Amino acid sequence: MKSSQNKYWLLVIVAACFEVMWVMGLKHAEDFLSWAGTVVAIIVSFLLLIYTAKKLPTSTAYAVFVGLGTVGTVLVEMAVFGEPFRWSKIGLIAVLLVGILGLKMVTHGGDEEHSSKKEGEPA
Repeated sequence: MKSSQNKYWLLVIVAACFEVMWVMGLKHAEDFLSWAGTVVAIIVSFLLLIYTAKKLPTSTAYAVFVGLGTVGTVLVEMAVFGEPFRWSKIGLIAVLLVGILGLKMVTHGGDEEHSSKKEGEPA
Protein backbone atom coordinates (compact mmCIF):
# COMPACT_ATOMS: atom_id res chain seq x y z
CA MET A 1 0.00 0.00 0.00
CA LYS A 2 1.26 3.42 -0.84
CA SER A 3 1.89 5.77 2.06
CA SER A 4 -0.25 8.40 0.34
CA GLN A 5 -3.24 6.10 0.77
CA ASN A 6 -2.56 5.66 4.49
CA LYS A 7 -3.78 9.16 5.23
CA TYR A 8 -7.06 8.42 3.45
CA TRP A 9 -7.55 5.22 5.43
CA LEU A 10 -6.87 7.19 8.61
CA LEU A 11 -9.57 9.63 7.53
CA VAL A 12 -11.98 6.70 7.05
CA ILE A 13 -11.27 5.70 10.66
CA VAL A 14 -11.88 9.29 11.82
CA ALA A 15 -15.13 9.34 9.82
CA ALA A 16 -16.19 6.09 11.55
CA CYS A 17 -15.51 7.71 14.94
CA PHE A 18 -17.80 10.57 14.00
CA GLU A 19 -20.36 8.01 12.87
CA VAL A 20 -20.31 6.47 16.35
CA MET A 21 -20.86 9.94 17.83
CA TRP A 22 -23.89 10.72 15.70
CA VAL A 23 -25.45 7.30 16.21
CA MET A 24 -25.10 7.80 19.97
CA GLY A 25 -26.55 11.28 19.53
CA LEU A 26 -29.62 9.93 17.75
CA LYS A 27 -30.39 7.76 20.75
CA HIS A 28 -29.32 9.98 23.63
CA ALA A 29 -29.67 13.63 22.51
CA GLU A 30 -32.16 15.54 24.63
CA ASP A 31 -31.38 19.25 24.26
CA PHE A 32 -30.45 21.68 21.52
CA LEU A 33 -26.70 21.43 22.12
CA SER A 34 -26.60 17.63 21.95
CA TRP A 35 -28.79 17.64 18.82
CA ALA A 36 -26.52 20.27 17.25
CA GLY A 37 -23.50 18.08 18.04
CA THR A 38 -25.28 15.12 16.45
CA VAL A 39 -25.92 17.09 13.25
CA VAL A 40 -22.30 18.28 13.13
CA ALA A 41 -21.08 14.68 13.60
CA ILE A 42 -23.33 13.51 10.74
CA ILE A 43 -21.99 16.21 8.43
CA VAL A 44 -18.33 15.60 9.33
CA SER A 45 -18.60 11.82 9.01
CA PHE A 46 -20.18 11.93 5.57
CA LEU A 47 -17.93 14.71 4.26
CA LEU A 48 -14.88 12.65 5.26
CA LEU A 49 -16.38 9.54 3.68
CA ILE A 50 -17.16 11.37 0.45
CA TYR A 51 -13.65 12.85 0.34
CA THR A 52 -11.93 9.50 0.93
CA ALA A 53 -14.18 7.65 -1.52
CA LYS A 54 -12.70 9.82 -4.28
CA LYS A 55 -9.21 8.54 -3.43
CA LEU A 56 -9.87 4.94 -2.30
CA PRO A 57 -11.95 2.09 -3.71
CA THR A 58 -15.44 3.29 -2.79
CA SER A 59 -16.95 -0.07 -1.87
CA THR A 60 -14.08 -0.96 0.45
CA ALA A 61 -13.96 2.49 2.05
CA TYR A 62 -17.70 2.33 2.71
CA ALA A 63 -17.50 -1.20 4.13
CA VAL A 64 -14.67 -0.18 6.47
CA PHE A 65 -16.58 2.97 7.49
CA VAL A 66 -19.79 1.11 8.29
CA GLY A 67 -18.04 -1.85 9.93
CA LEU A 68 -15.90 0.30 12.21
CA GLY A 69 -18.93 2.44 13.01
CA THR A 70 -20.86 -0.66 13.99
CA VAL A 71 -18.04 -1.99 16.15
CA GLY A 72 -17.58 1.38 17.82
CA THR A 73 -21.29 1.80 18.46
CA VAL A 74 -21.61 -1.61 20.11
CA LEU A 75 -18.52 -1.06 22.27
CA VAL A 76 -19.60 2.44 23.36
CA GLU A 77 -23.09 1.16 24.19
CA MET A 78 -21.57 -1.53 26.42
CA ALA A 79 -18.87 0.68 28.00
CA VAL A 80 -20.81 3.91 28.52
CA PHE A 81 -24.54 3.32 28.31
CA GLY A 82 -24.96 0.08 30.24
CA GLU A 83 -25.72 -2.32 27.41
CA PRO A 84 -25.10 -5.80 28.83
CA PHE A 85 -21.66 -7.27 28.08
CA ARG A 86 -21.85 -10.61 26.29
CA TRP A 87 -18.97 -12.67 24.97
CA SER A 88 -21.06 -13.55 21.94
CA LYS A 89 -21.10 -9.84 20.98
CA ILE A 90 -17.33 -9.64 21.36
CA GLY A 91 -16.91 -12.75 19.21
CA LEU A 92 -19.15 -11.34 16.49
CA ILE A 93 -17.29 -8.02 16.62
CA ALA A 94 -14.04 -9.94 16.15
CA VAL A 95 -15.49 -11.73 13.11
CA LEU A 96 -16.62 -8.38 11.71
CA LEU A 97 -13.17 -6.85 12.23
CA VAL A 98 -11.49 -9.82 10.54
CA GLY A 99 -13.82 -9.33 7.58
CA ILE A 100 -13.08 -5.60 7.40
CA LEU A 101 -9.32 -6.15 7.58
CA GLY A 102 -9.50 -8.96 5.04
CA LEU A 103 -11.50 -6.84 2.62
CA LYS A 104 -9.02 -3.98 2.98
CA MET A 105 -6.06 -6.33 2.47
CA VAL A 106 -7.38 -7.86 -0.76
CA THR A 107 -8.49 -4.55 -2.25
CA HIS A 108 -5.93 -2.90 -4.45
CA GLY A 109 -5.39 0.87 -4.73
CA GLY A 110 -7.99 3.36 -5.77
CA ASP A 111 -7.84 6.07 -8.40
CA GLU A 112 -4.05 6.29 -8.25
CA GLU A 113 -3.74 2.96 -10.06
CA HIS A 114 -6.10 4.10 -12.78
CA SER A 115 -4.62 7.56 -13.20
CA SER A 116 -1.73 6.20 -15.28
CA LYS A 117 -4.13 5.30 -18.11
CA LYS A 118 -4.45 7.80 -20.89
CA GLU A 119 -7.77 9.39 -21.66
CA GLY A 120 -9.71 7.36 -24.19
CA GLU A 121 -7.69 4.21 -23.47
CA PRO A 122 -9.89 1.15 -22.77
CA ALA A 123 -10.07 -0.08 -19.19
